[in-house]
Amino acid sequence: MVINYKQADFEQVLAEEGVDVVLDMVGGDYTPKNLRLLRPDGRLVFINAMQGGPAEFNALEVMARRLTITGSTLRPRLAEFKAALAAAVEQHVWPLLAAGKFKPVIYQTFPLAEAAAAHQLLESSTHIGKLVLEVTQGA
Repeated sequence: MVINYKQADFEQVLAEEGVDVVLDMVGGDYTPKNLRLLRPDGRLVFINAMQGGPAEFNALEVMARRLTITGSTLRPRLAEFKAALAAAVEQHVWPLLAAGKFKPVIYQTFPLAEAAAAHQLLESSTHIGKLVLEVTQGA
């Protein structure tokens, strides 16, 4: 299921079913919404905080439903860790992509020479899906 957060409130759409894991790139006021969506024993994983770090939530609710809140960022990790992670992705994720079991939504492809335009679109947040920079051989 795909939910366009600009057209629908993802919390309302998913409230009845709930989810087991949330990968949160936003933080801020998304945090309590994400926690409310989690099923018992669910996990909230912060991978960015575009709205900033501070967030309010009910710790008693977290304890009552045995929720796990964690987070990670790759930037400060050692090169060896990043290499091992890349190898694991190649081993476990690439085969799923090659088999067509997981398909990213590509919004638009840009030649490398138009990277600035791609970045401008990225910053505008007017797209849904991924932006791809195309690198040709010899470039």
